[in-house]
Amino acid sequence: MTTRPIDALADIADQIRDQAEEAERLGQLPTETAKKLKSAGVMKMLAPANYGGLETHPREFAETVMKAASLDGATGWVCGIVGVHPWQMAFADPKVQEEVWGEDDNTWIASPYAPTGVATPVDGGYRFSGRWQFSSGTDHCDWIFLGALLGDENGVPQMPPTMLHMILPRSDYTIVEDSWNVVGLKGTGSKDIVVKDAFVPSYRVMNGDHVIDGTAQAEAGMTKTLFKMPWSSMFPLGITSAVVGLAEGALACHLDYQRDRIGAQGQAIKDDPYTLFAIGEAAADINAARQELLANIDEIWDLVDAGKEVDFERRAAGRRTQIRAAWRAVMAVDQIFARSGGNALRMDKPLQRFWRDAHAGLNHAIHVPSTPWHASALTSMGFDAPDQLRAMI
Repeated sequence: MTTRPIDALADIADQIRDQAEEAERLGQLPTETAKKLKSAGVMKMLAPANYGGLETHPREFAETVMKAASLDGATGWVCGIVGVHPWQMAFADPKVQEEVWGEDDNTWIASPYAPTGVATPVDGGYRFSGRWQFSSGTDHCDWIFLGALLGDENGVPQMPPTMLHMILPRSDYTIVEDSWNVVGLKGTGSKDIVVKDAFVPSYRVMNGDHVIDGTAQAEAGMTKTLFKMPWSSMFPLGITSAVVGLAEGALACHLDYQRDRIGAQGQAIKDDPYTLFAIGEAAADINAARQELLANIDEIWDLVDAGKEVDFERRAAGRRTQIRAAWRAVMAVDQIFARSGGNALRMDKPLQRFWRDAHAGLNHAIHVPSTPWHASALTSMGFDAPDQLRAMI
């Protein structure tokens, strides 16, 4: 592949913009959109080179997701979430890598990781059941990562809890149709998943706690900087990049909309200093969100590349920065949307979709500021963060 995915996206920008309404109507990305994204190679950016992956710097991955989301929020969201899964698959058991990518190295992998299933040990693996929400892009994926709690012989979660990441083929789970009736990001098709008494062999199971703390990467013998990056830096990156890209798309729509608009009092918006001030401030905040997110991932990359530990305090600070970038960008969108007049509410105007999608993006658990900010504040003062504050950091 000689063309960078971000450049390939530029070549199909009009098609991605044009399919946004259809994606909302379908409640998932159209098949043709998924084909175009596959051809662009977006989901191969973080995949290992031995399976045709590009092993791209995370910064370029984030910039590519932002670009996609600026064209259509749902497309960017799917790129950000499905696109990060190959990074984790790179340090899974080689046997499951071959099953996933052996015949098609552009196979997509879905999630979610929320541990709403129970895995009961049996001979050779686990017996597994559960139901999960929010499997973004799932209709176009043939494998899935699903979060689980380790259960005892009766299927009761063990205490203290152990989180597992189960890897299943499409034949072992069911996508629940009509389970994604939402106000924003409807085109992501983030439907429910059901697993009923599936057998999952041990080589298709990863210890979720070890993935998050870096033990899994070390045990897999990963030596490349990309695959030694902290999970709490990589997994949130695609999601927050999509939100920042959504804000950039909203700003672009707003500028197009306001350029020739006449306000309620007969004044051209281009002559309204109050609206222009709001546009300038919002543009600065959206750019600041982009720059702080990219600078954060660059700094963590440099630490890992230099062989230094990314300790808990730095990881918590990284999560703080990542969350703040998302909120800063969406609050800026609110400022311009509130100054767009009543016609911006019309469903045939793309600005209202960007506004809805941006707010929906903040509802992801990775954007909840409470515990990461609490942990960051404590550790920055030299105190240890208790266990309840360490989740997803």
